[in-house]
Amino acid sequence: MTVPLIQFIDVAKRFGTHEVLKGLNLSIYTGEIIAVIGKSGTGKSVLLKHIIGLVHQDSGQILIQGEPLHQLSVEKVRSFQNELSYMFQDNALFDFLNIYDNIALPLVENSKFPKARIKEKVMTRIKQLGLMDAEYKFPAQLSGGMRKRVALARALVTDPKIVLFDEPTSGLDPVRKKNVHSMIQEYQEKFGFTAVIVSHDIPQIFNIAQRIALLDDGVIKFEGSQKDVLESHSTILNAFVRGDDVPDTFD
Repeated sequence: MTVPLIQFIDVAKRFGTHEVLKGLNLSIYTGEIIAVIGKSGTGKSVLLKHIIGLVHQDSGQILIQGEPLHQLSVEKVRSFQNELSYMFQDNALFDFLNIYDNIALPLVENSKFPKARIKEKVMTRIKQLGLMDAEYKFPAQLSGGMRKRVALARALVTDPKIVLFDEPTSGLDPVRKKNVHSMIQEYQEKFGFTAVIVSHDIPQIFNIAQRIALLDDGVIKFEGSQKDVLESHSTILNAFVRGDDVPDTFD
């Protein structure tokens, strides 16, 4: 049986009196695109922050290739974190840096590459994502769709093995959403990274995700393929996919 790359086992997390995760179980496998869907405020971004190490669970376990994360050596944790990249919902671009420097930032901050190697890697991503005419512009000079491309280029410049996408199409029109999804799918197929995407784009996200997980009320209430979604009789899943009001009780 294939060991998950990342596995959540009964993970719980509380902020003050607010219990966000209530015993969450989820497996993420190497080389897949998995979409985590759910209503706003259900803990999807908190889930991502557990993976990247910005948040730590109150109880339960997170396994990395079968080993409990809290038992890994400092070196192994650092190695795992170096394989991660994060594309923020609001892009998190620095307005005072031009596009080239925004993309180069992870390499400048976290690596010992010489300037020539950094330039080579940055220019490769700039060319791949169609940003050649924008490298010396600033974020405020670009459209929303172009800023998403810059954020994606920065996420990929370190050649990560795992990329976490927090609402990557937030604020975009339907055409640009489709373009961003296509970019994610294209580069995931090209580079083979594992992609975890938090998304509200239903049903569009189903076109690129091999598996879908529905997070509601702090737990995963559905996990499966697009085919499984279409064949499911789950009240909450079908209501969410249709965009209906989600009932207070579920079957």
